[in-house]
Formats: sequence, structure tokens, C-alpha cells
Amino acid sequence: VNPLGVSFRLRETLTNHIDAITSYPDREYTSLRKCIAEYTGADFENIVVGNGSTELISLFIQIAHPSKALIVGPTYSEYEREVTMDGGRCHYFSLTEDSSFRLDVPALTEELSHNVDLLILCNPNNPTSSVIPRNQMRDILDYCKKKSITVLVDETYVEFAPDVQAVTAIPLTEYYNNIIILRGISKFFAAPGLRLGYAICGNKDLLKEINRQLIASERERICQAIRSMGAYQVYESNCNFVLVKIKKEGLTADQIFDTAIRQGLMIRDCSTFPFLNDKYFRLCFMMPEDNDRLLACLLR
Repeated sequence: VNPLGVSFRLRETLTNHIDAITSYPDREYTSLRKCIAEYTGADFENIVVGNGSTELISLFIQIAHPSKALIVGPTYSEYEREVTMDGGRCHYFSLTEDSSFRLDVPALTEELSHNVDLLILCNPNNPTSSVIPRNQMRDILDYCKKKSITVLVDETYVEFAPDVQAVTAIPLTEYYNNIIILRGISKFFAAPGLRLGYAICGNKDLLKEINRQLIASERERICQAIRSMGAYQVYESNCNFVLVKIKKEGLTADQIFDTAIRQGLMIRDCSTFPFLNDKYFRLCFMMPEDNDRLLACLLR
């Protein structure tokens, strides 16, 4: 973590906007993503945010579901852990002391020819502090593109580099759809407690998949939570909402709607739909904190 500590501007801003914690953020985080885009020079539509870069590492690997990942090391152990937990195999390409831990790109590409579907790079690398300049990263991406290999680049420490622009691969996301870059505010901005990480990727399909995965995980959690209450029947959901039937006597969808709306939340009373009555309602899956508030409304 940056020894200079938290910026005085961050301290001042947090103090002046402390009331912001009493309301929930925009579920699309549009303002935040636009701020990150201005800071990084990326397109805000290519940015997804998460609870720290570690969460995004896990989420991406679950989506990519690599059968064989090549990790350039020694490096952060979380990469191997996540790949292994997802059922994949990890192999290492070693940075050698003889080369001062600098990456030998031609030697790396030889290793990439053996059924690898994911390459993981930390740049600057932890713990060697070595970097891959952008021109070398372009060579790696060109080769990986030919082999249909996705490249995950963790730029957690990139702001400490003497020349950030010579190292960061963010400009390459405009030209390559096989790279995803991870960053966070824990190290350089000395704010690990805020749990803010972000990913930058020019692959629209992959970004949609990441966002869909967030919805899918909440869908499973919320449906199970409602079932466990015993007062509701939950029908199988295949999109971003679910149909629920009230089994509890004396409780109607209109009553639940009234409770929810008083909390600034909304369900859809389905009594106006053909073949349904006031025992049915529909709810949409939102951000986790909003979903938890809605669950509390159903416990009445």
C-alpha cells in the first residue's frame, strides 16, 4: 500500500459527501465508470466495477472457465487458486534471475503453443517488480489472438511505474478483444477498505457475460432465500426477474407492494395478468444490497 497514505483530497471529499452513504448508488454505476474512464482514458462502456480486483479475478475466471492457464511467475498466488477452484490446470512460465526477471517474449510464445486458453500476467509483476512494455504486450496479444488465447493483465501496481503510459495496456483494449485489464484502488490510492476494483475490456460479449454472471449469482441466491421462507412458491427463473406465488393465508401481492414501496422498492403485483390473481407477484433482481432489503420486505 502506498506509504504516502490516503490523499487529502479523498479525505476531504469523503467528509464533504458523507451523506452519500445513506442512499444506494446507481445500479449501473454510470457516474463512477465515467470517472474511471476519464482517469484511464478508456471508453466508459468498456469498464465494469466490482468489490476489489480480487472479486473480478474470480468472476472472470468463472466466465472464461479455462481448461489450461499459463501464469508468468513468480507472482500473486490468487490466480492459480481461482483457476484450480474452477477446475482448470495451471502451468507456470518462469521469470529467471539470470534475466533480472524480465520476460522473454519469444520463449513465452513457444510455451503458449501447447493448448493454453488463458494467459495471466501481472504488470508490474508482484513480487519481482519487473514490467512488460506496451510494445511487447502488443506482440503477445498478436500471438495470442492467432491461438485464440485470452490474456488477463493485472495492473494493480501500474500507477507506481516511472512511466505509466509506457507500461499500461489500456490503449490496446481499443484494438484487441482478447485482453481484459484489472485495476483497483487498494495499493496506489491506499484505500483497500473501500473495496473498489475495475476491469477494462474491449470485448463487448465478454462484458455482457460478466454483467450477466452478476445477475445469475444474485438470481440463485435470492430465489433460494425466498424458498427458505416457506411462505412462497418460487418458479424457475431464466432472466432478470422471477414469478412468486404467496402461500401464506391473509397475505396478498398488494400488501407486499405497499410494504416495498415504503422502502423505496417495487414489486409487480401480477393480479392484472390473465390467469393470475392477487397471490402472484414478480420481482426483478437488483444489486445485492437492494435485493437484501427486498427480502426483508417479504419476511413480514
